[in-house]
Amino acid sequence: MAVVKELIRTEENGSISFGNYELDQKSKVSDYQHQGDMYKVKTYRDITKLERNGMFVYESVPGTAVFNLEQDGTSMSFSIEGAEDAQITVGMEADCEYDIIINGADAGTMKTNLGGKLSFSAELGGAESVEVKIKKC
Repeated sequence: MAVVKELIRTEENGSISFGNYELDQKSKVSDYQHQGDMYKVKTYRDITKLERNGMFVYESVPGTAVFNLEQDGTSMSFSIEGAEDAQITVGMEADCEYDIIINGADAGTMKTNLGGKLSFSAELGGAESVEVKIKKC
């Protein structure tokens, strides 16, 4: 399995990757600039969290590694790896419905809460990464 040793990086396709679930102690990178936005990542074995311009974007419990995260006003997509199954929470538009697809399988439609948070589980721990796509209905 892979992790992001530098904690956060910009990929060649313009997406970002972040997170290192192999760390025993919390590590963070603040003020990472990407496409005009400022990102902050905190990561280690128990949690991985990403903020953009001080606003919540992503959190996993336990920690994960996220690759090729892309987000626009209506969708989010990324690949995820971790040592064990994880509870994922992402920040989307408040009080909207989203279709969630995990590894090509429809995981159903979920509605965000008033804070715009959407939570779901991902089965991790194997050698393969899990692809997640979230699209506004």
